[in-house]
Amino acid sequence: MTATQQSGPQSAQRDRPWIFRTYAGHSDAAESNRLYRTNLAKGQTGLSVAFDLPTQTGYDPDHVLARGEVGKVGVPISHLGDMRALFDQIPLAQMNTSMTINATAAWLLSLYIAVADEQGADRRLLQGTTQNDLVKEYLSRGTYVFPPRPSMQLTTDIVVFTANELPKWNPTNVCSYHLQEAGASPVQELSFALATAIALLDSIRARPEVSPEEFPGIVGRISFFVNAGMRFVTELCKMRAFVELWDEITLGRYGVADEAMRRFRYGVQVNSLGLTEPQPENNVYRILIEMLAVTLSKKARARAVQLPAWNEALGLPRPFDQQWSLRMQQVLAYETDLLEFGDIFDGSTVVDAKVSDLKAAALEELAKIDDMGGALAAVETGYMKQALVENGARRIEAIERGEQVVVGVNKFTNSEPSPLSAGDGAVVTVPDSVEIEAVARLKAWRSDRDAKAAAAALAELAASARENRNVMPASIACAKAGVTTGEWAQTLREIFGEYRAPTGVDTTKLGDATGLATAKAAVEKATERLGRPPRFLVGKPGLDGHSNGAEQIAVRARDAGMNVSYGGIRQTPEEIVSEARESEADIIGLSILSGSHLPLVRDVTARLRVAGMEVPVVVGGIIPPDDENALRNMGVARVYTPKDFALDGIIADVAGLAAKKG
Repeated sequence: MTATQQSGPQSAQRDRPWIFRTYAGHSDAAESNRLYRTNLAKGQTGLSVAFDLPTQTGYDPDHVLARGEVGKVGVPISHLGDMRALFDQIPLAQMNTSMTINATAAWLLSLYIAVADEQGADRRLLQGTTQNDLVKEYLSRGTYVFPPRPSMQLTTDIVVFTANELPKWNPTNVCSYHLQEAGASPVQELSFALATAIALLDSIRARPEVSPEEFPGIVGRISFFVNAGMRFVTELCKMRAFVELWDEITLGRYGVADEAMRRFRYGVQVNSLGLTEPQPENNVYRILIEMLAVTLSKKARARAVQLPAWNEALGLPRPFDQQWSLRMQQVLAYETDLLEFGDIFDGSTVVDAKVSDLKAAALEELAKIDDMGGALAAVETGYMKQALVENGARRIEAIERGEQVVVGVNKFTNSEPSPLSAGDGAVVTVPDSVEIEAVARLKAWRSDRDAKAAAAALAELAASARENRNVMPASIACAKAGVTTGEWAQTLREIFGEYRAPTGVDTTKLGDATGLATAKAAVEKATERLGRPPRFLVGKPGLDGHSNGAEQIAVRARDAGMNVSYGGIRQTPEEIVSEARESEADIIGLSILSGSHLPLVRDVTARLRVAGMEVPVVVGGIIPPDDENALRNMGVARVYTPKDFALDGIIADVAGLAAKKG
């Protein structure tokens, strides 16, 4: 008898599995399209589109801030032609597409609808999700463009429009995933995400075009995107708490009587923050354990799952690495009996107690945010950002002290060389030619389009925004007229303005002096040598908005006694060099996690040489070994990667370099 026969027949009551996705996209639309069709052929049941940073922040490939960023962390989409190429031979009426897009969500959804219209698809059949949560962008990923209140207006426009035009579409993922990546505790993840959802529902309910009868159906289309970390029991209980809290909020605060409309619907990507560069093969186990937290409990099971690849702490994963993560989902769903049973945690006193504790703490935090005026006010005052930075600092300190064990990083570090990450082609790299080709295609597109039609469409978009009309119809018209991503965003920038979110490091209350002895001693030595505290400029060149690493470095350096300047995200190399000159910086630290480190650092170091400034430069990010050598050849003094988790040592190193400069 075979193992298959021994396992017995599958139950007739077996649940359908969740949607299998892989977060993917890079280089250009045609290359990403080939990857999507390959993944679908391997059994993936939905698409999850990663857009590059210029697309996410509303810039065309030829903008100064897009330099070095085109195609690096996702696919560049500049106009309708790119979107056509991205979904070539993929029938949108039959696809479930998730798009990780926020500030420019209205625009990318408009391009998607325009392609669907060209395919002859019924808009009412389109299924998928736009992430479309701007609040968490101010707190974590940093791909915001406009101030919080106009951004909430744009988010609401999408929700209201899709309710009528795309009834199967999930118009927003209220996103707690990136909150955890930025340092959120489970309670903060619960409360901050639910506060965002409350702000959105209040905004929707205030719209005159939404009737009380329609409102419950709109509530039923709101979905969430969450994170699951390594504290398996806590993460599982967190998801059960989310389910119960959402049900209670939508019933008690909004009076949604239909239980189906109160259902907590969520997709998940498990934790990327915990993926390690040392012994990266251990990440396979981490990803599996984290996936179990969001699939084992039937009452709190994810509707869609996308898993990172085991080697994402090293660089962009290869197709094989993505396939490995897909197969992990398929083995759990099809080879085990998980989907044949009800909720296996019902009646557990341990689980019930933990869920109750999480709910009580989250409700207390929600009440505090409500008293401030809600989620938008908590963003504008910097309260949420500061709370995340503080909690992130505590996590890093616990790892440094050995109180939180990370296998292969701060314990059990003896290791055999990994054959999985050896040799050429261990990770995907995006060549510089991608940007050059994207700019050429963009110029050709602008040259070939009807310029008058594009200008007229942009004028109507501006009028819609000024008159507080829903921008979606005008945005779809812009898409069909050949308008570009940068033009769409710039039109709205001129009306709504731009925004610089609080950094969360503008306070002396952050950090913990415990464990800072080495760093403080080095800073004191540098201070004695210089005759004053060393001046440390922390810069974020390019469009990379993952700022928690830069924030933690800035916090720790300040706590150790350095004079720290940190201006936040999205700086040009020219601005960084100018700031270094004005502040008379003794050392510059550049944080880049988007893979654009080579061109951006080359630009910064070249400008320093032209200005005659002999300021040492250190760089941190996800940087392959070959690129480390290239950076050193540019004159970079130190390169720090995820394996360098001990901030005390990094700050001591930086202080020593600053002292040598003096």
